[in-house]
Amino acid sequence: MKLSIVILNYKVPHHLMLCLDSVTKAIEHLDAEIIVVDNKSEDESCEFVKTFFPNIILISNTENLGFSKGNNIGVKQAKGEYLCILNPDTVLPEDCFTELLVFHKELQNPGAIGIQLIDGSGEFLKESKRNVPTPKVALMKLLGNCTQYYNLELNQNEKGKTDILVGAFMFMKTSLYRQVNGFDEDYFMYGEDIDLSYRILKAGFQNYYFGEIQAVHFKGESTTKDQVYLNRFFNAMYIFYKKHFKNYKTSFKLVKQIFKLTKTIEEIRLKSLKAIDTSKRNTLIITEDSCFTRQIKSKRAYEVNCANKIPKEFTDTFIIFDTEFISYKDSIEILINNKLKNNIFRYRPSKQNFIIGSESKHFKGEILKLNE
Repeated sequence: MKLSIVILNYKVPHHLMLCLDSVTKAIEHLDAEIIVVDNKSEDESCEFVKTFFPNIILISNTENLGFSKGNNIGVKQAKGEYLCILNPDTVLPEDCFTELLVFHKELQNPGAIGIQLIDGSGEFLKESKRNVPTPKVALMKLLGNCTQYYNLELNQNEKGKTDILVGAFMFMKTSLYRQVNGFDEDYFMYGEDIDLSYRILKAGFQNYYFGEIQAVHFKGESTTKDQVYLNRFFNAMYIFYKKHFKNYKTSFKLVKQIFKLTKTIEEIRLKSLKAIDTSKRNTLIITEDSCFTRQIKSKRAYEVNCANKIPKEFTDTFIIFDTEFISYKDSIEILINNKLKNNIFRYRPSKQNFIIGSESKHFKGEILKLNE
């Protein structure tokens, strides 16, 4: 088998359906398997997988084991030569894996490969390519200087070497993941992607960023950016420094003090954020499905238009992608080309009766069920 995709799910059943729809299309011509590990979601997640994707390998944990352990359980079942660790709140283009397999073969001594991730509004997520967050680099970031934290030497659309990738999407040889013992299970959530990327580097391999492939990571879906998140993030960084930078005790103490102040400021900022009102704008549906269009018209108060051709440009519009009509690759391109124009984007996964999306990495986004 060529490829195994491991998706760890926790309480995001509708995003998981969208993700699986895009992944299924991306492996259509590959010898590949999808492994979903559910961390005791206690919702419709497992039932949805069994109903709509019966050929997928489903592992249902009896407790929430965290990101590292959950993914490691999935990888133990993997039969593919290559491996992709993938978040459930992602959307992939159809040519994602075929392009990555070609790129991987061109590289010398490749470690893990990441791709260009954007949020639900089309904004580039800078954590797609980062430098090693030494205590000094982390300190500068906390003080507002991110020039050393993110890899700014590479343009977001370029491909090249980078140190640290994001755990939402990591592609590598399965043998490499096992060689470095996968994710460190001392981490429950956050920091494990930094740790794995760094251990791959220390093992003598080179990580890469492939910016020519763009994918959506809604980001706010699997986690909530609150005090619990901030505490877990700091604890994860403490584990990372304790393991890899033992000689930086003084620097880390300073980082710790500044973090406390930064955390307070961040908590205030997050509380002040307000979700965008998506109801007061016209709707454009990219579809040829008249029944689907009627369903949307019954849910939207403002003007609803249907298009079977993709407009080049639009502003202040609620845009719905019917993925039975438009490809994921084309939809992602539209997201990127129409960002910062006050548009709202939603997806309708194939054979599903809901639309889903998010306009900010800080919020959980919106699910609109059409049969309610």
